Amino acid sequence: MNRYSAERKESAIQKMMPPHNIPIPRLAEETGISDVTLYNWRKQARAEGIAVPADGKNSEKWSSEDKFAIVLEAASLNEAELAEYCRRKGLYAEQIEAWRQVCLQANADSAAQAKAQREQTKKDRRQIKKLEKELHRKEKALAEAAALLVLQKKAQAIWGDGEDE
Repeated sequence: MNRYSAERKESAIQKMMPPHNIPIPRLAEETGISDVTLYNWRKQARAEGIAVPADGKNSEKWSSEDKFAIVLEAASLNEAELAEYCRRKGLYAEQIEAWRQVCLQANADSAAQAKAQREQTKKDRRQIKKLEKELHRKEKALAEAAALLVLQKKAQAIWGDGEDE
């Protein structure tokens, strides 16, 4: 049975989030809730998709996951709702827009990397085919040279060296 009420948990999570960004050790001292419990609550809130930054960091030092969660939360908001959301979280609309652009760019980069990888694979296949063709040609030439040497030795064995006469 959980000994803390849901309101107390919500209050603690709110204090961990912007604009307060109270570090968990300090919040544990202020509230009397163990830091282990607070870390677990923060972990549960993150699992639910709530952006809860780590220990009092300013928004530019948040993890990629937290920034992405903020972008997702703010995606459907109109301008007035976004302004209220930013005030509540202690953020600027420009920060959220910059993070959104970074997220979009990350997807564009992965698409470009995938295309470059496909091109490299095609190039590698052509090179392999060319090398295999060259190897096959050289193997045939080597086999022909070996056959000529064998025939030359047989001819010498049958007729002897031409120097004897």
